[in-house]
Parts: sequence; structure tokens; C-alpha cells
Amino acid sequence: MAGKTFFIDTTVCTACRGCQSACKQWNQNPVAPTRQQGTYQNPPDLAAGTFKLVRFSEAGMAAGGPPRWYFFPDQCRHCLYPPCKMTADKKAKGAARIDSRTRAIVFDPTVKLTPTDFEAIRQSCPYDIPRYDTRSGGMTKCTMCIDRLGEGLQPACVKTCPTGAMNFGERDELLKLAETRLQAVKINHPGAALINADEVRVIFLVTDDPAKYHRFAAGGNNPKSAVGR
Repeated sequence: MAGKTFFIDTTVCTACRGCQSACKQWNQNPVAPTRQQGTYQNPPDLAAGTFKLVRFSEAGMAAGGPPRWYFFPDQCRHCLYPPCKMTADKKAKGAARIDSRTRAIVFDPTVKLTPTDFEAIRQSCPYDIPRYDTRSGGMTKCTMCIDRLGEGLQPACVKTCPTGAMNFGERDELLKLAETRLQAVKINHPGAALINADEVRVIFLVTDDPAKYHRFAAGGNNPKSAVGR
């Protein structure tokens, strides 16, 4: 299927949060008020002004073993067949569209929704991505930086990533890159997988159970069937 795709290799993510900051800066989104939550993750969740969030999950210590960090740069998956748009078309026509060139799922924050209709749209997303902007009455999320793409630039998060964890390009090329990288990682991590590679445009490479990274990493509605390849 034509269009653009992200490939996010969590094995080389250092949680520097450069992608998170770049997303904030490019979209001119305000900082989120926060407080110490007992974790390095900051802010605690996605929000109307936080389209991308590097999630931190720590495992191992409870069992008496050495700690292990799981880093997960969470964002909209830009599903090939987006349930959020299907629901939005019934609740608020025009609130969500598919960009004809990139196939990105784009929300129109000027289309107002009732909190009830928004909640129905959010519940339809298996990755828990849509957020409600109480100021505008519309929805927000990652836009795939289609404004930057229109000028021949990469998405801000990809441009700023120093380790190569964030990759972006034509879908067929990125699928090949993801598959090649997966086979290399499997040498030392036999359980490595690409999450939902056949269903989304934001493909994550993980080395362990996706639920250890984030409860919605592989789709909270049906996590057992969500890991592909």
C-alpha cells in the first residue's frame, strides 16, 4: 500500500527524548504541567499538546533481578484502516481525514465534538491516542508532520533522532528496512518482533513482550493478536 511509514527501532532508543522535544517545538505546543511520578517519564501521558511521548517502563527489580528499562516513543500509528476515522465519520464529519499523498490520519482540531462523541472516538482507537482539546473542543494527535513533508523535510522527530531509532520514508522501503533489522536483532533476541507491521504506518521493533513497554503498545483491545512477523 502506498504512502509513508515510520520504523521505530526501540533497540537503539536511549530515551533522550529529542523526538519528544522536537515534536513540541515544531507544533508550538506548550509544556505540560507535571510533577514527580516516581519515574523518569515526563509528562505522565499523551495530551492535547503532547503528540509524542517517550514512555519509560522498568522491569526486573520486583523479582530481585537487575533492572531493565523499556523505552517506547509512543505516537499515533496512522493505521491503514483507521477505526478513529470510521467512528469520527459517524460522530463528527470532517474531524478526521486520510491525507491523499502520505496516507497520514489527520485530525481537524477546528471541528468541535461533544465530550461524549470524543470518548467514543478515543475508545475506538486500540492504541489510546486521540486527545480532547478543552480549549478548542476538537481532537489532537500526531500529524505525521505533513506540513514539513510538503516542503521536502522529514518529520521533526525523525530529523532530531541521534541514534537512528526513528526512520521514515516510503512504505515499501521502510518495510524492507524493518524486516532486515528484525532478522539482525533476532540473532541475540529470538523473541524480537515488529508490532502490527501489516496494519499500521508506525512500526515498532521490540525485543520482548510489547505489554512490558506500554499497555497499549500492541493495541489494548486485542493485545495477543496484535504482534506481526
